[in-house]
Amino acid sequence: MDHSEEFELAIESFSEEIKEIARQTRKEIARQTRQLIYKVFPEVVELVWIRQKNIGFGTGIKKHTEHFCWIIPATNHVTWGFNYGAELSDPTKLLEGTGKLFRHYKVKSVKDLSNPNLIELLKYATTYRVPPINTLKK
Repeated sequence: MDHSEEFELAIESFSEEIKEIARQTRKEIARQTRQLIYKVFPEVVELVWIRQKNIGFGTGIKKHTEHFCWIIPATNHVTWGFNYGAELSDPTKLLEGTGKLFRHYKVKSVKDLSNPNLIELLKYATTYRVPPINTLKK
């Protein structure tokens, strides 16, 4: 299911001041991050929360049991969160945070998305503690 319109609304909802500072860069980074998630996991289920400015990705719509990552455009970067980041293998220490489960990566440029360690982390996250996609729901 394509949520492009909602996605655009979510990343457009920042103040005019912030839009002027980093609008094009942040929007492009958010789009490219989203495209990478779809490239690695084409059957991903995307859920957009416009008010929270958060886009979740998983194997189903249940945020706490079926999602493996999320993105939130910020002022100078895109926060790419991993629901079980504290438990994922991260030998190059890409992920930040101190929560019991959640960790995040700050995507500051589109070039960051070509990091093979980040791509491997994403691939692993699509299978870690989330159920497989139920093809009967489609």
